[in-house]
Amino acid sequence: MNPSYDVVIVGGGIQGAGVAQAAAVHGYRTLLLEQHTLAAGTSSRSSKLVHGGLRYLESGRIRLVRESLREREILLRIAPGLVARRDFFIPLYASSRRTKGHVHAGLWLYRLLAGGSVAGFERVPARAWEALDGLETAGLKAVFRYGDAQTDDVALTRAVARSAEEFGAEIHIGTRFVGAERAGVGYEVRSVREGVVATCETRTLVNATGPWVAQTLSRVLPGPPRLPLELVAGTHIITEGVLGKGCYYVEAPSDHRGVFILPWRGRILTGTTERLYGGDPALVAPTPAEIAYLQETLAAYFPGLPTSVAESFAGLRVLPKSGRDLNGRSREVVLLADAPRPRFISIFGGKLTGYRRTAEQVMERLKLVLPGRIPRADTSRLLLPVG
Repeated sequence: MNPSYDVVIVGGGIQGAGVAQAAAVHGYRTLLLEQHTLAAGTSSRSSKLVHGGLRYLESGRIRLVRESLREREILLRIAPGLVARRDFFIPLYASSRRTKGHVHAGLWLYRLLAGGSVAGFERVPARAWEALDGLETAGLKAVFRYGDAQTDDVALTRAVARSAEEFGAEIHIGTRFVGAERAGVGYEVRSVREGVVATCETRTLVNATGPWVAQTLSRVLPGPPRLPLELVAGTHIITEGVLGKGCYYVEAPSDHRGVFILPWRGRILTGTTERLYGGDPALVAPTPAEIAYLQETLAAYFPGLPTSVAESFAGLRVLPKSGRDLNGRSREVVLLADAPRPRFISIFGGKLTGYRRTAEQVMERLKLVLPGRIPRADTSRLLLPVG
């Protein structure tokens, strides 16, 4: 007899791990299938930040920023060993596109949306500029300091998955999703591990495969709803050096895009770029032009630091297809279901910071067709395991 589940999730990134945790916490028999390892894709190739998305204020994404700031505070509370507050600095020069008034207004709104949960922001006095990790001071007009948070994205994903397991979820690593077909009140799911085909039954199915979301949809019968989408590649570089004061949010010299320069494991992480990508998601890689762009940005702000690249990586965002400029497109997650009372949900996009809220939204939809259960915990208060 085939094993039976309430919720089966395909994809072991942060979104899939989050849904597995939420489903298990709500008392449902849960299975997560991951072809490689946890956080093998986009979830290990982020900017390592838990933040509201200050730049999204410029495109009017007020709700996204407010929700992300709320989730940031939750993660700081439930994952103290994984998520830590950091000081961020915004330097403004004569050549900067953003003015002091522009940045001041943005930070004021950012703090307001956070509900006053952080100490706020301040202008760093000129006498303190020389102590900012060798930041270029020629032409420097102002420096603002504000607070956000940083994480290890892989460790966070693994911690959420361990929490799911603690509440009874099964997580099958190295297991490839072959396909699923409607059967009875749910789906029959086929998977392969080490050459052995396995079949299980589930009341509901969740597609959390990130850049592979379209490929996964093509393996489900009858065909679920689809969303026209585009993949956007973003590159980061890691260089030698130390940033002791905090993190820096700067404008790239060539196009004034926002770029982060961050301390990361005793070195420096700089990113990210944005370009449309049409190839195999498994083959995405940094381009020489992207690496040079980030090196140029690092050198412009920290001329005393080496720019030779020790490591580089590229990840993929899933964005709804649009004629708008990449920088102005929405980063809000889209949940696409097969019906008002869904048996199948695909997760399109989403931010690392908002994984927990996304998972709860998925469960709110799935509980319309799942049997009633008494929740065993609240994910907004449940401490994540560390180590």
